[in-house]
Amino acid sequence: MTLHLLSDFLQSDRPIRSSAPTYWYEGRCPQTGAWLRLPRTPLAEAIACGLMQHLAEDARYNHEGKMYGVLLVETSAGEKWVLKAFSGLLNGNSAVAGWVPPIPGREQVALEEASALKALEAIKQELIALQQTPERSHYTALSQKFETQLQQLAARHSQRKQERHHLRQTLLETLSGEALACALEQLDEQSRRDGIERRQLKRQRKEALQSLKPVIDQADTRIRELKQQRKRISQQLQAQMHAHYWLTNFAGQSLSLQQLMPGGSMPTGTGDCCAPRLLHYAAWNHLKPLAMAEFWWGPSAGGKIQGQFYGVCAERCQPLMGFLLSGLAGRDSTTVTSSPIFHVAWSTFKDEKGEERREGVGGNPISDAILYEDEWLIAVNKPAGLLSVPGRYGDRQDSVLSRLRYWLPDGMALNTVHRLDQETSGILLIARDQQTHSQLSRQFQQRQVDKLYEAVLTGSVIMESGVIDLPLWGDPDNRPYQTVDWKRGKPSLTQFRVIERVGDRTRVEFVPLTGRTHQLRVHAADSQGLGTPIVGDRLYRGENAPRLHLHARELHFNHPKTGQSIQLKTESPF
Repeated sequence: MTLHLLSDFLQSDRPIRSSAPTYWYEGRCPQTGAWLRLPRTPLAEAIACGLMQHLAEDARYNHEGKMYGVLLVETSAGEKWVLKAFSGLLNGNSAVAGWVPPIPGREQVALEEASALKALEAIKQELIALQQTPERSHYTALSQKFETQLQQLAARHSQRKQERHHLRQTLLETLSGEALACALEQLDEQSRRDGIERRQLKRQRKEALQSLKPVIDQADTRIRELKQQRKRISQQLQAQMHAHYWLTNFAGQSLSLQQLMPGGSMPTGTGDCCAPRLLHYAAWNHLKPLAMAEFWWGPSAGGKIQGQFYGVCAERCQPLMGFLLSGLAGRDSTTVTSSPIFHVAWSTFKDEKGEERREGVGGNPISDAILYEDEWLIAVNKPAGLLSVPGRYGDRQDSVLSRLRYWLPDGMALNTVHRLDQETSGILLIARDQQTHSQLSRQFQQRQVDKLYEAVLTGSVIMESGVIDLPLWGDPDNRPYQTVDWKRGKPSLTQFRVIERVGDRTRVEFVPLTGRTHQLRVHAADSQGLGTPIVGDRLYRGENAPRLHLHARELHFNHPKTGQSIQLKTESPF
């Protein structure tokens, strides 16, 4: 059964206090040009957390990392149900009972796909064999053996060189004339013999490896050919699929991927992500979408962390979202906006004068997403869940900077002066030209900028205030996780002050005096710091919550052009 009861995914009957969206899935309508949006709400995140619980209890879902999604829908009778989907293949299968099926079209190219996959598997096995040839293994072992011998020889020669140097000094002080010349000649002869020994060993290495090199070069040439062949087969298969994949929206329109993206190059996997699957299925079955949530589950990949919520991928899904949401304009489940640079969650209400107002999470007007703007710089109130700058991978391109660059005339000249973690909300400063960027960056480097963060911690902090001084080190094999390391860590300092205690939670102000990655999060969570993580910080074992309770509340700096003292403030949204 594809439709599931809402209650099956909620882990408890505890009410969800907030209904304000934490993120918007969005896209531009191809007909009207308006931006259509579907929210991710605390309820959708609670449903997703329930699905995570089910995934954690079944080993089948822990072998491969991928995106999963849930969509809360309403039937024509007013009943609320849940759809769930996965991206790509699940353990090699595109269709799995209980999950939303893939977008129609796959079955029409099933034979071509089977043939292509068989060819790709054959290429894969040949590539593995070429990478593991006996000659390559022997070449690697010989290279390591000679490298060890050269290092040992270099160490002996270095020691002998030092001994000759000291002996030469002694000879110069104790001998003269022909006796000195003869002794120095003996030392020079020893040096020449060391050089000959070193050259002989390098010649032996070259001769030993040279016989293996042609076989390895031939294998490498074949590897390059196979990779090109694999690329062509994949591209041909994707082109066939794009011609047969048909998406349906809520206006009743159906178009193929080729028709939706006629001039663009479509990345591999377009049409196989969670969001298009969920929305297409809902539209085809006349189900009204209310909220959606996508998350990563399984081994980390591309910087993604298990159990973390993520927005729509910029390359595969973003171009399709506007079409998929078409037909929902005017319904409660979507919002149409003409300026989607920053989508702060908001609601519409009337004040005491009867005038209509829009208010964002935490009571900030939505216009306050841009806090300050002049011809040299922009300060924005970044929402949680949005990157500061585009990531290294294709599905992590959506960010504050990319949105500003898209919407503003001088966008390509923009550059962030500092960064906030994706999960952190608050004030972010962007320069509009290189000179302003350099001047502001210098203020940050010289600690002339005052920053104040507000956070809610999961436990009780005994001290009222103090300074945390713990060196931080990032393990390159476990990024972006940071640890306290007194040998390899870089110095990091944070001032803190408790401003409120409610039950077992503590609200604090942080003033970072250095700017290390995850500095505040580690200083809060580590037992040598405050010993209690920030609410919602899944990476550092914080209490589960829809978002990280960390907000960059205040920023004070001197304007690089006018010299004016700029004091920016925002309200905490939690």
